[in-house]
Amino acid sequence: MSINDYSKEELELLSYKDITDKLLDEFGAMNTKDLFKKITTLLDLPSNVFETKIGDYYMSLTTDKRFILLEDGTWDLRDRHTSDKIATVVEEDDEMDEDVEMQEDEEEESEDAEGNYDDVNNDDDFDDDDDDLKDLVIMDEDELELEQ
Repeated sequence: MSINDYSKEELELLSYKDITDKLLDEFGAMNTKDLFKKITTLLDLPSNVFETKIGDYYMSLTTDKRFILLEDGTWDLRDRHTSDKIATVVEEDDEMDEDVEMQEDEEEESEDAEGNYDDVNNDDDFDDDDDDLKDLVIMDEDELELEQ
């Protein structure tokens, strides 16, 4: 059954993602803007809905496992594609974490290469702190007043 064969009432009962599934099945890969424009046209929604809801629509597509974002920026049904055609969306925070990890690994490698093992295993400093605490005496306020 074509998406155009559905009545407006039947389409209103479907979610945006379900309509997207039917559109992609019928027409093939499409970009976010074209998909959502078709949905707003089919549902006869005002133009301000397109402008205010397209971000939410995009987020719903990214979380739904039925759809994949292809390398060319279009969406399609996941079952039509093998994993080598799927674009990987990398969060900005993930990139920063990977950069920090790579820098730390490089720093450790450079320290090992230079022979700076003192910074890596410095147990002597830790033991010195324990020695300082052995001489620590805890006094009450009354005892402090007596000494003064």
